[in-house]
Amino acid sequence: MRTATGRPSRDRSGGRRAWAELLRLPALFSVPGDALAGAAAAGARPGARTLLAIGSSLCLYEAGMALNDWADRDVDAVERPHRPLPSGRIRPSAALTAACAFTAAGLALAARAGRPALTVAAPLAATVWAYDLGLKHTPAGPVAMGAARGLDLLLGAAASTGRAGPALPSAALLGTHTVAVTTVSRQEATGGSPLAPLAALATTALLTRRVTQRSARPATGRPPVDALALTGPRPVQGGGHAGRPSASALLTAAGAAAYAATAARPYVHAALNPSPPLTQRAVGAGIRAMIPLQAALAARSRGTAGALLIAALAPLGSRFAKKVSVT
Repeated sequence: MRTATGRPSRDRSGGRRAWAELLRLPALFSVPGDALAGAAAAGARPGARTLLAIGSSLCLYEAGMALNDWADRDVDAVERPHRPLPSGRIRPSAALTAACAFTAAGLALAARAGRPALTVAAPLAATVWAYDLGLKHTPAGPVAMGAARGLDLLLGAAASTGRAGPALPSAALLGTHTVAVTTVSRQEATGGSPLAPLAALATTALLTRRVTQRSARPATGRPPVDALALTGPRPVQGGGHAGRPSASALLTAAGAAAYAATAARPYVHAALNPSPPLTQRAVGAGIRAMIPLQAALAARSRGTAGALLIAALAPLGSRFAKKVSVT
């Protein structure tokens, strides 16, 4: 019997591998930090509605992954024939169905988190679809992708507190990083000019400086969410007790340093040799660098708990990225 040979088991394993590649599962570790950083920027601790925002973000992200490959299936047949759709391991109709299902699930979870969350999730979903179906190959593509990532952070703020406004500065910083990574990704299949990775390297330096320049205080009128700031003597201006920095300041510095260390070296290599392999490596590093950047953004908003949760995702993302490509 065929089952005795193990072939069905291999087929099922191959199918799971194909879907893992299509959905870029290791990249999912870069998603929860959006909502957690958004909640921290709005002055809230992670709660049940933050978890709903994370679930919505994960679904909308996967919708974008599936829709991306469905829209690019003809291009991938030439440039990346090993991808799941051109190789025949997944049918195009199945990818499109998955994109629709993930979008519906993402909007449903946002609705459960409340009307403010749905108000952000709806344009986020529209941006994802607009990018994959039309904007990706236009000059507006990187900006659209940056807007989607910024909206994802705002989704966490809106779900957690009902207000997205306080998280706008953090969303702008994360969106700027995303624009830089997306610009580099536009030449990952064919290689190209060193200008894109050089611009991304400069952006990384500027964002690192901006994040560590000062700690952002949540504009909520409530005490900061750093547990150390809620107990003990009142901290002096600039954070921490006299003579020593606060936990949030230390986490901000550590997150910013990890962000720069993760992204900078691959960008340099891609600038020196903008070949497809090194450019793809730079894009992957840029995606992974989002995690320490999110942690730094949460910490600068006194979101110590959220920053630690985000930082814990980094080694997991790196580990699974060795098994399935994030690009």
